[in-house]
Amino acid sequence: MQDPRAFLTGLFDIAVAEADPMKVLAAHLPDRPTGRFVVIGAGKASARMAEAVEAHYGPCEGLVITRYGYARPCKGIEIVEASHPVPDAAGVAATGRMLDLVAGLGAEDTVLALISGGGSALLSAPVDGMTLDEKMAVNAALLASGAPISDMNILRKHLSRVKGGKLAVAVHPARLLSLMISDVPGDDPALIASGPTVGDDSTPQDALSIADKWRIALPLSARAQLSEATDHVRPDDPRLAQAVTRIVAAPSQSLAAAAQKAQLAGVDVQILGDALEGEARDLGAGQARLALDLQARMASDAAPILLLSGGECTVTRRGDGIGGPNAEFALAAACALDGAPGIHLLACDTDGVDGAAEVAGAYVSPDLLAAADQAGICVQTALERNDAHSFFRSMGHQIVTGPTLTNVNDFRAFLVFPAQNPSQ
Repeated sequence: MQDPRAFLTGLFDIAVAEADPMKVLAAHLPDRPTGRFVVIGAGKASARMAEAVEAHYGPCEGLVITRYGYARPCKGIEIVEASHPVPDAAGVAATGRMLDLVAGLGAEDTVLALISGGGSALLSAPVDGMTLDEKMAVNAALLASGAPISDMNILRKHLSRVKGGKLAVAVHPARLLSLMISDVPGDDPALIASGPTVGDDSTPQDALSIADKWRIALPLSARAQLSEATDHVRPDDPRLAQAVTRIVAAPSQSLAAAAQKAQLAGVDVQILGDALEGEARDLGAGQARLALDLQARMASDAAPILLLSGGECTVTRRGDGIGGPNAEFALAAACALDGAPGIHLLACDTDGVDGAAEVAGAYVSPDLLAAADQAGICVQTALERNDAHSFFRSMGHQIVTGPTLTNVNDFRAFLVFPAQNPSQ
C-alpha cells in the first residue's frame, strides 16, 4: 500500500499469470488420440498454447499462426508469425497452408484447434473475389469505427473462408477439439477469433446492416459476397457433429485471482463485471465518478476499496494520435477524477498490446494532472486527438510488459483510499 502503482501492477501480473496457457491448458487435454493427430490454431496466445500442448504430449504435427514477436519454441508444431490487428500476406499464406494440412483427414483422425483473441486478423482467407488489400481496408475501418467486437466479428465471418465455423467444415470428418482463451464479453465461442470452429446464427443481411450502421465502406466484391453467400455454417450443421469446444481461460478467472490477492492485503473488493463494453472515454469517466462517490461515503479509517472490471472498450477514432482503449479509458478517468487525492487507477490489456501501441496500458495517480499542467501538456487535447499513449509516455505513466502470451482482454482497477486519509 505504500506504492499504489506497484500494488496495482502486481494485481495485473496476477491476472495475466492466471490465464497463462502453461497453467490452464493441460487439464483440458485428453489422452493422446489414436490415428493422425494434427494441431492447428491462431491468436496472440496460440504459440504459447502450442508450447503447452507439446509440454504435455511431446512433439506434435501442426501449424499455428500468432502475432509478430509472439512465437514460442516448439519441436513439431510450426509457428508462423503474421500481422495483427490488420491482416497481411503472411497470415493469408499460412492460413492456406493450414487448410492444406487438414485436407483429407478421416473419421479416425483428430484435430486440436488452439484459438485465442487476435485470431480474426491472423487467420485470414478472404472470400473469393476479395483481395487482401480490400480485406485490410475493411478491417482497418472496423477498428476505427467504434463498433463492438460482436459486430466486428459478424462482418468478418461473412467475408472469410475460414471464420464462422468454416475451418471446422474443412476439418470434417475428423474429430475436432477446440480449446479457447476468451477475450470477448460473455465468453461466446462464436465470437472468439470470429469463431473459426463454431457455427454461427447471423446472416449475410446482418453483416450488411452492421457495415451500414458503422459506416464501413465495403468493396463491390464484399457486397456481392454478402448478397449471394451460400456457404454459411449454422450451429446445427451436421459437419459440426464431431466438434467439441471448451473455454480454458476467461476474464472472470483473472479478475477473481486479482481480487483474492487484494483481499489478502486487507482491501475491500468490488468486481463491476468482466464483460463491460462501450466507448472507452465514457466508461472511464463513469467508473471514475463511481470511485469518487464511494470515496465520499468512506470513513476516515475505512479499508481501501478496489474496483475491478474487465471487458472490451472501443474507441471511435476522431483524431490522428496514438491511442488505445485502455489508455483512452485511463485518460478520460483522469479528467473526471481531476486530481482527487487517494484514487489511483490502472487500465491494461492482458495481451500486452493496447490499440495502436506496443504498450499494455497506463497508470493514473492523483498528481498526474498537476504534473502534466506543470509540464505544459494539455490533457484535453490528447483526449480529443485520441493521443492517450503519447500523453502517458510523456508523463512516464505507461505500463509496458512486452508480449504476455495470453489474452483475456481488459483489466481495469481503481484503488480508492478515504479522502480524509489519502496517504494511508
